[in-house]
Amino acid sequence: MKSRNTGKTKKYPYVIILLVGLFLGAAIPLAYGFEPHMHNALRHLEAARFELEKATPNKRGHRERAIELVDKAISQVREGIAVSQ
Repeated sequence: MKSRNTGKTKKYPYVIILLVGLFLGAAIPLAYGFEPHMHNALRHLEAARFELEKATPNKRGHRERAIELVDKAISQVREGIAVSQ
């Protein structure tokens, strides 16, 4: 009786190599301190500041105070990103 080689045994090394590559590809940014959530937060804060700048300044100082607070938040997020790198 002849056994037929379906080629399945030859694919396993490639699957293992692919999985190891995917794992290392995902782990490398984390090892270097890449913080996608911090970068996303920074992007959103910068967008919020842009919108606040465009708003009409008739809010009895609240718009200006909001801009100051967003500036402080942007600064803190940038410092946090710098620490993790």
